[in-house]
Amino acid sequence: MKGAERGVTAVDLAKETHEATLLLCGGTGCLSSRAREVFTAINLVLAEKGLAGKIRVKLTGCHGFCEQGPVMAVKPKDYFYCRLEPEDVPGLIEALLSGKPYENKLYRLPGTDRAVGRKEDIPFYKKQQRLVLRNCGEIDPEDIDDYLIRGGYRALEKALGMTPEQVIAEIKASGLRGRGGAGFPTGNKWEIARNSPGSARYVICNADEGDPGAFMDRSICEGDPHAVLEGLIIAGYAIGARQGYIYIRAEYPLAVERLEKAVVKAGERGFLGRNILNSGFDFDVEIVKGAGAFVCGEETALIESIQGNRGMPRPRPPYPAVRGLWDCPTVINNVETLANVPLILNIGARRFAEIGTEQSKGTKIFALTGKVNNTGLVEVPMGTTLKEIIFAIGGGIKGGKKFKAVQIGGPSGGCLGEKHLHLPVDFDSLIAAGVMMGSGGLVVMDENTCMVELARFFLSFTRQESCGKCTPCREGTTHLLRLLEKITRGEGKKEDLERIEELSRNIIDSSLCGLGQSAPNPVLSTLRYFRDEYELHVEKKICPAGVCRNLLSYRIIAERCRACSICKKACPAGAIAGEKGKPHRIDPELCAKCGECLEKCPFEAIIRG
Repeated sequence: MKGAERGVTAVDLAKETHEATLLLCGGTGCLSSRAREVFTAINLVLAEKGLAGKIRVKLTGCHGFCEQGPVMAVKPKDYFYCRLEPEDVPGLIEALLSGKPYENKLYRLPGTDRAVGRKEDIPFYKKQQRLVLRNCGEIDPEDIDDYLIRGGYRALEKALGMTPEQVIAEIKASGLRGRGGAGFPTGNKWEIARNSPGSARYVICNADEGDPGAFMDRSICEGDPHAVLEGLIIAGYAIGARQGYIYIRAEYPLAVERLEKAVVKAGERGFLGRNILNSGFDFDVEIVKGAGAFVCGEETALIESIQGNRGMPRPRPPYPAVRGLWDCPTVINNVETLANVPLILNIGARRFAEIGTEQSKGTKIFALTGKVNNTGLVEVPMGTTLKEIIFAIGGGIKGGKKFKAVQIGGPSGGCLGEKHLHLPVDFDSLIAAGVMMGSGGLVVMDENTCMVELARFFLSFTRQESCGKCTPCREGTTHLLRLLEKITRGEGKKEDLERIEELSRNIIDSSLCGLGQSAPNPVLSTLRYFRDEYELHVEKKICPAGVCRNLLSYRIIAERCRACSICKKACPAGAIAGEKGKPHRIDPELCAKCGECLEKCPFEAIIRG
């Protein structure tokens, strides 16, 4: 690895001249909050002060704390700043030169004025173990030297000094399971592909992340693209492939751009192409942009898309590891799985296997979103409880409201309630609870969430994303959605609940691919743990969360009404009547149930019931 070693030495010497390094988040979330303008402002101020050679500014990947973005870490002082704006830059640079923190943008503990200077002391980070995300927020993802300095491509060098069988054995010994959903043992998949007959073999990185609220894979590709590439190359060597593909949705332009640059830089340094590191191993990578069809996250539909066909699943078996792309043995791993591979070879399978639980090794990255105070990207050891993730790391529920449920695994997963907060998050515990981890989305819901409407929302998503190839998914999800819509309109009957359960089981048992087989999961899990809410919708025509409009009614409490006519003026349907000086009334026949009167009344004289 002589070329890489020369590059590392040169960059190390250059970086000794930097008195400080500013690590500004350049992930999609922070860029949408003016991070690039902050970056430009910092460089302008440094140039004006003649400090460009002394202070380095990096536009990094996601730091994880999206709720506080744009965020920036300062090295070597370890200061951590939140919600930066271009206007903060002059003061921030002055504070940096004086050796003091810029107090205005330090993180402050909720409910206090106590500032926390170091990233490691912020509760959001304390309980995390950032292994896969070790480089995100620390390196410039477009600078291969930054990756090399932190041990990049050393795992590849190590792998090329082993036999492919030894590499597979190491991955098997680590206990790594696929992070894309089902949790199939990664080493076993590689072994099957290597031992299956074929004229060629292929490896594919599945970066087609389509779950609502999920952004784990996108953030890794944006923040540490070489780690994904290194894992893909090692997988190719292990199974005997010469060609790899990264299948990524076109809606991820920043991730695509950084991956494309990584492929070019890796080729220039000899980590891709012919005779990699003088090992005799040839390997190339092509990036394929998908059109955003959710079904293309399914392995066989993804393969069809790469081959230029419509993304529709094939019957399995044979599985892709036996007959996949161009009918050849093909390994498909998602982004997070492949990003774990260099880590395992660098620290060793035994040490990796010490992290997590007996059957679920390592860490898991979650996109924590919804009604939680600290939204962002979270990496924790397998077996961490939902309570630790949502309350210790996530900071609890917004507005001091009560926790109601968490949707885990996106449309393929399901919902868990308050009694599951102590449940360890690992593959087997979640399956036992009737849900699945999926790729790692965690959407938190509070007391104002209607679980029936939530199930309807997720089912409408999967129905729309169904490719239509098989009848159980195409027709079954459509009929299931109609039943849920009927209930949210207040037209449901008690027997509809039994029909929903029976139909859901049929869809799961007879659908062709994972999309259809998992589509009813949100429905079944909400029925299982929130059945009383369904029954209130059906039997009493009540939506306790006040979400389903057809089940709402509004009335004015005469004793509180000041006859100010504010509600009357706000009502778009003309449903409120009343004379000056007398309590007003709402005509239920005319009421559009929009809630405008409730919002506008300054005397809390209107209630929803």
